[in-house]
Amino acid sequence: MVTADKLPPFNVEAEEACIASILVDEEAIGRVEGVVHPDDFYRDQNRWAYDACLALWSRNEPINQVTLAHELARREKLDDAGGIPYLARIVGELATPVGVEHYAHIVKRDATYRAMITAGSQIVQVAYQGGPDLDGAITRAENLIMTLRQSQRMSDLVPLRTLLEQFWETPGIDSPFAGAIGSIRTGFMDLDTLLGGFHRSDLVICAARPSVGKSALLLNFARNAAVGQNARVAIFTIEMSGEQLAQRLLASESGIDASRLRLGQMSEVEERRAMNATGELSGLEIYIDDSSVVTVGQLQTKLRRLAQQLGGIDLVVIDYLQLMQGGGRRNDNRVQEVSEISRGLKILARDLDVPIVAAAQLSRAPEMRQPHIPMLSDLRESGSIEQDADVVMFIYREDIYVTREEWETRNFDQPYPEGITKLIVAKHRNGPTGVVHLRFRNHLSRFEDLMVIEEESA
Repeated sequence: MVTADKLPPFNVEAEEACIASILVDEEAIGRVEGVVHPDDFYRDQNRWAYDACLALWSRNEPINQVTLAHELARREKLDDAGGIPYLARIVGELATPVGVEHYAHIVKRDATYRAMITAGSQIVQVAYQGGPDLDGAITRAENLIMTLRQSQRMSDLVPLRTLLEQFWETPGIDSPFAGAIGSIRTGFMDLDTLLGGFHRSDLVICAARPSVGKSALLLNFARNAAVGQNARVAIFTIEMSGEQLAQRLLASESGIDASRLRLGQMSEVEERRAMNATGELSGLEIYIDDSSVVTVGQLQTKLRRLAQQLGGIDLVVIDYLQLMQGGGRRNDNRVQEVSEISRGLKILARDLDVPIVAAAQLSRAPEMRQPHIPMLSDLRESGSIEQDADVVMFIYREDIYVTREEWETRNFDQPYPEGITKLIVAKHRNGPTGVVHLRFRNHLSRFEDLMVIEEESA
């Protein structure tokens, strides 16, 4: 808490020297514009002067004592700032354009310290308020610190050679470079060929109508990444319990019918297979959260904790997006709330540098038209999901809409497409779109490469 005898950090000389340097060398503003913001200045007159300099620069007008005085007068701030004598004094005493970047960093540093004091005071208030929701209070406190951290991440122009060096240093899907996992393979050959795997900082949306296989596909992604690349995977399952999810994974891994596994109706051979599969799955770095209510803020808190424990996370899976809640008060406008969630997930993917794969529910629109193939406009309560996502894929199965009897009546010369799945990549921000064919084994909650199965049966 700031008291009368303890002022917050600031450096008036650095603030005035920064402005004075710009007044004697207007090109200096281009070197500090990306470092310091007007709100970073502690003294009002210095903040007004710097903001006026930015305005002149944006209009491509000269920046000197005369033009700055005129701009401040136009804003009715010249007299409050100290008038012409104020500008003359700082130029006469402090103008040294060579050190403008140094002055700007001092101003930014002290502004950050003041922001830390403010955040600390807010955290103290959160603690004093108390209440039964301890996790929520900790989340709010962590968000305050995270916001402060994000405010210091300032982007600037980067030489092309630096970006190219980063490209070759980043492991790819078949990268010879050692280190952390780059892209995450999906485990499906054609999909990996099309997407190049799931890339860090990407938001991937996997959408479908209910009971088509969204949850199963996401579990397959998680399992394949953990098995194939020793990836550390976090799964947030809002729709089903952790026990149900574990049983699905066990059914898929063991090849035992999920219903018989759930009821314990297994032969001795199957029981041994289940035990072996349990041992294999237990060795995977898959972490499951089945909280019924999840916000983006809570997601952030939990993932940061897990990342600290494990030394990083490689893949995040969410089932599913529309079951999440916004971070604030319940919004009557559900479209807006879902938009906030999708935007929050995209920001989180970038902040944590991890691909986030989230299931999403489609509207009934595909069922109302022929053919029933999903489109981007079918995203239920879509809001900005399509805009925020780097990849949008749809799961389409014709056997959902056509019974075996109906199919045989109309297509007597073709086999019934049971389990045949089209994975439609409708949006791919950084690559091509297309269609991948898979086979869904419903009783095992497992998708498989259709091409591989056909080759084996031939």
